[in-house]
Amino acid sequence: MEKRRLSFWEIWNLSFGYFGIQMGFALQNANASRILQTFGADVHHLSWFWIVAPLMGLVVQPIIGHYSDKTWGRFGRRKPYFLVGAVLASLGLILMPQAGAFTALLPALWMGAGFLMIMDASFNIAMEPFRALVADILPSDQRTLGFSVQTALIGFGAVLGSWLPYILSNWFGVKSTASEGEIPFHLILSFLIGAIVLIISVIITLSTTKEYSPEELEAFDRAEGKEIIKEEKTSLSNIFNDFKNMPQTMKQLGWVQFFTWFGLFGMWVFATPAIAHHVYDLPLSDTSSITYNKAGDWVGIIFGVYNAVSAIFAFFLPALALKLGRKTTHTVSLLIGGIGLISIYFIHDPKLLIFSMMGVGIAWASILAMPYAMLAGAIPSKKMGVYMGIFNFFICIPQIINSILGGPIVKYIYGGDPVYAIMMSGVAFIIAALLVQRVQDNEKPIKA
Repeated sequence: MEKRRLSFWEIWNLSFGYFGIQMGFALQNANASRILQTFGADVHHLSWFWIVAPLMGLVVQPIIGHYSDKTWGRFGRRKPYFLVGAVLASLGLILMPQAGAFTALLPALWMGAGFLMIMDASFNIAMEPFRALVADILPSDQRTLGFSVQTALIGFGAVLGSWLPYILSNWFGVKSTASEGEIPFHLILSFLIGAIVLIISVIITLSTTKEYSPEELEAFDRAEGKEIIKEEKTSLSNIFNDFKNMPQTMKQLGWVQFFTWFGLFGMWVFATPAIAHHVYDLPLSDTSSITYNKAGDWVGIIFGVYNAVSAIFAFFLPALALKLGRKTTHTVSLLIGGIGLISIYFIHDPKLLIFSMMGVGIAWASILAMPYAMLAGAIPSKKMGVYMGIFNFFICIPQIINSILGGPIVKYIYGGDPVYAIMMSGVAFIIAALLVQRVQDNEKPIKA
């Protein structure tokens, strides 16, 4: 018994919901620091506000993965979870830039941080089942293609999310300035559009994708010679047992993920203040001038560039993995991304940042596909959800560490200059690239 091979467009629809999820996530990544600074956050405290994101991922994703493994009903196994996550994330997107309207309850900064927490928790609820869904539905020789298509959709969604404020302001004349302490209307409108697209894209996946039943998945596992997991009593304590018994490949990939996501978090948190200060020569105290908002919009553009490159490069990943192997492909991609981040230190023309972010885009494409393609072959189907969730530990823990230490390091070691945090992110990418070679890849990619 074998899983049905899907056409390209079936694989596309399978992950299309990720387009909207990533559009919203990109709006958050490119603009959360900017919004929090507008509400009064100090640059050295930004990473502390961002700690909410990895904490939510650390708690939410394993729990959602565990329960989605056990769920089966008229709406499917994974689909109910990412629908609920999408609805809640949309509410967070609408409310965060308008946190100033709730000052009767709490200061705008704390309300904004609260809505950021809602968004982060909801994105995690929606994201985790999508990873498991690809592994559930696709046969082993289509998984590299499946995760690559998912990466492409992530890239396309992130490009639109990252560029949307700039497009609304510069192409459609939407007002991009506001009084001190207030969020420009083009950002408020961008987040509203992101919420609408998120809901629509998830509905497309819901309406076009049919999941396999638990019995069918067990039959597929038997045919592939995978370990058959006996039914367990549903308990959150099982997550700790699963963590203890994780496959060796997952442990090895964990170290790769640790340094990769330590670097990504530093880039996301400190890109706007670093580029405003280092490239645009603004004082760190400037968080509301026309030039600062111009720098913030440009950060959105270059973040869009790395996502656009990742979307395009994702289509070449299956062929590269077939020719070079998944490990070598991931190693080279991370090295290119690390060099791209380090190069930002030597740049003072904003336009040249595009080339730096092209390197990051190559790494990002591989980050979103290769580790999951390598991991899926080492996990039984009945544990796919929970292990994909546990794998998120190696994404969240380095971000938590960076969120706690990143601000003090910038303040006391880097003399307040956040550009050095970007360079540290580049070094972390290079360390991750070297660690890839220690990973045991159990499945050879087969041409789709």
